[in-house]
Amino acid sequence: MQVTETLNDGLKRGYKVVVSATDIAAKIEIELDDLSKKVSLPGFRPGKAPKGVLKQRYGQSVMGDVLQRAVQDSSSQAILERGLKPAMQPQIEVVSFAEGKDLEYNLAIEVLPEIAPVDFKSLELVRLKAEPGEAEIAKALDSLARSQKQTKKVEEKRAAKSGDTLVIDFEGFLDGVPFNGGKGSDHALELGSNQFVKGFEDQLIGKQAGDKCDVNIVFPEQYVNDTLAGKPATFKVTIKELREAIPLVQDDEFAKSLGFDDLETLKKAVKDQLGRELARHARAKLKRQLLDKLADAHSFPVPPGMVEAEFAQIWSQVEEERKRGYEDPEHKGKTEDAIKAEYRTISERRVRLGLLLAEIGRVNNVQVAQEEVNRALADQARRYPGQEREIVELYRKNPEALAQLRAPIFEDKVIDFIVELAKVTEKEVSSEELTKEVEAA
Repeated sequence: MQVTETLNDGLKRGYKVVVSATDIAAKIEIELDDLSKKVSLPGFRPGKAPKGVLKQRYGQSVMGDVLQRAVQDSSSQAILERGLKPAMQPQIEVVSFAEGKDLEYNLAIEVLPEIAPVDFKSLELVRLKAEPGEAEIAKALDSLARSQKQTKKVEEKRAAKSGDTLVIDFEGFLDGVPFNGGKGSDHALELGSNQFVKGFEDQLIGKQAGDKCDVNIVFPEQYVNDTLAGKPATFKVTIKELREAIPLVQDDEFAKSLGFDDLETLKKAVKDQLGRELARHARAKLKRQLLDKLADAHSFPVPPGMVEAEFAQIWSQVEEERKRGYEDPEHKGKTEDAIKAEYRTISERRVRLGLLLAEIGRVNNVQVAQEEVNRALADQARRYPGQEREIVELYRKNPEALAQLRAPIFEDKVIDFIVELAKVTEKEVSSEELTKEVEAA
């Protein structure tokens, strides 16, 4: 095998590889010898068919197998001998290959960069800390009570008001023609819930049971259904029943209806839940702060192919969101090229941080235990009630899917490793301040 370097530019390497015709012929002979022991041909005893006959019948198949193996073996050897660390699957272009001739191909590789992490003890971080207050607990209890709200029919004749529930039949029309998905019967609509398109519920306030009316609205420009987006429509509505909320008292009986011993036990559970959410917010803020500092402290080159693959994934998500009618407000007024340039910058940052965290984890022997992957798999399966077994089997048969479950666990463990070494100070903030900090990030 002859290997000639043709490119050495940054992280890109190129080689011309030549495998001699003699080596190829030897591999073909070995393949034919192995094949003769496996096949039976009419007129010949097993293992006694002449190589000429085997070559005539199976030559093309053997040549294809030999070519594939010769390329795999020689490229792996070339990479190993040069101590290269490919960032992605190497690209191979066969230049020439024919019976009795040398095999020649071009090998293109993007290698991983040399990474020298900063001294983590030099990093200064601020961990925000917040506890849920009485107001937040009360708000959460009110929300919980609303989710358990029951209604009763209003017997007297009165106008509907915000907070009431109307049982309605409705049908929507565009230019006098009914449209698909615009019809419903016995639908319970809470006025003020913003369940329907803006303006719909407001026009039903003041109506009474038994009324029939037209509700005129304009669908939003960014509506999920492109055929309706930005268009005016008329809904013919029949109000069949008016219902009002039954007051729900937050007492021990309310708590027991939710499976708790008493109201105090419920309040403690709500407080604990809010505390866990705030802790997650605080960790998310700390992680973002750390990643920003790591990104600022490292400027090593990244493989262009990895950046392009990351960009392609991000851009496909952007286009998918556009199909659903969503456009990032920050993109307003920007050209397509400017938006793509921003996402390429984001892609490069993601790749650089990913390579950095992977190297930190490798050097410091950060491991993900199988039990941790199993827990993540169980959590994923629980998201699909009734299909848990199928989801588990799907992941176990798909190494790439399992790797996607493992990746965030590994990343979090590397983050924890760095935080343990960094200088971290705690700062007490209110729950509102913490939430705003995370939303801003």
